[in-house]
Amino acid sequence: MSIKKKNKPLPPSMVTIHVKALKGFREKTRGLLFAKKAYSILIETRFGIHTFGLLFPIDVLVLDAHNKVVKISSNLKPNRIFLWNPRFNKVLELPEDDIKRYRIQVGDEIKLNYA
Repeated sequence: MSIKKKNKPLPPSMVTIHVKALKGFREKTRGLLFAKKAYSILIETRFGIHTFGLLFPIDVLVLDAHNKVVKISSNLKPNRIFLWNPRFNKVLELPEDDIKRYRIQVGDEIKLNYA
């Protein structure tokens, strides 16, 4: 019989992410659709996102007004829909495994460096 220790969550931390903010309707609609690989983008929307047509999985963070993480989706595969509470309107799409790499969890604050 083996006993597995449960990893305790880390205390909230600040993570800096270099991001491209998508502004117009066309830019937001396109997102990462024709990209060869994922890069960090910020989209302001209340209606959720989809990964139809993407060629790779992505990580997704939903942020509140103070850039604190309120919802996470790791490794969101192509042809999926991701929804959240519409009171939050900032979503970061990140390369796959960035959430794991930076140990991001709900409650962390994200500092956005705009490209």
